[in-house]
Amino acid sequence: MPDLLRVRACVLKWEAKDIVSLELRALDGGPLPRFTAGSHIDLHLPGGIVRSYSLSNDPAETDRYVVGIARDAASRGGSRYIHETLRIGAEFDIGKPRNNFELNETSQDHVLIAGGIGITPMMSMMHRLHTLGRRPVLYYAVRDHSRLAFSREINAISREHVYHIDSETGAPLDIASIIGAHPDADFYCCGPAPMLSAFEDATAHLPEERVHFERFAAVAVAKPDTEAAFEVECVKSHKVFAIPPDESIGDVLEAAGIPVDLSCREGICGSCETRVLSGVPEHRDSVLSKSEKESHKTMMICVSRCRSGKLLLDL
Repeated sequence: MPDLLRVRACVLKWEAKDIVSLELRALDGGPLPRFTAGSHIDLHLPGGIVRSYSLSNDPAETDRYVVGIARDAASRGGSRYIHETLRIGAEFDIGKPRNNFELNETSQDHVLIAGGIGITPMMSMMHRLHTLGRRPVLYYAVRDHSRLAFSREINAISREHVYHIDSETGAPLDIASIIGAHPDADFYCCGPAPMLSAFEDATAHLPEERVHFERFAAVAVAKPDTEAAFEVECVKSHKVFAIPPDESIGDVLEAAGIPVDLSCREGICGSCETRVLSGVPEHRDSVLSKSEKESHKTMMICVSRCRSGKLLLDL
């Protein structure tokens, strides 16, 4: 089990229609581990529910974490619990901050593109860039005005931002035009699948290091009609496991008592990223970049499998 922190829910705030922010503090009031802009944490909620949420507050703050949570109509319990059941004073565990959506602070130009609850990680980025004296440009798209979250905070820290209201314009945000208008910028995008698809298409010609995005849900990956079994050797644990066609590496190792960190189990949060010592993974996650997948140095053991018959993992 990964290192966990015990926290208390201190503030639950309405931000927009179907969106709340939740402020968490350590039980003893002491400092929390520092985080970097774009980070997220896992909330270990009652009933064994583990969900990842992006941090929205200023990374300079060490006394609290703030996460934004949208009510999900298809919720499996996480957002529904927070919106309908959670009460101030509730205590639960969280994982330490992790970052799969890092801000390149060496770049001089930053363009942030958010859709809906995708604004959450952008908030921590804007706070950090404001501290650095930078002037990022934010494009924030929502379906209608009632869903415009964090607008007061955005107005306070951002001099250059555009609110795109789909119901008023009658069309989605024109991401291709945004990319073309900022030829030297680093681009960041977080939002629903159609927005991310448009973003990937519009930035396909750019160097990978200038394009950054984070997904809400895993991208569908083509799978063979019949899955193959394979072996996994855990070098530190000195054990070898057969991975059957109908089980993931993570599930098999967890059942055997091998310490693994499984959160989303969909290949989007990065919690189960594991170093590969030998063998060729079949990557099925939505976290690693193209170059990271091609290097085969790490893999997400909750969804990815094996192309070489056997994998040696640093577990």
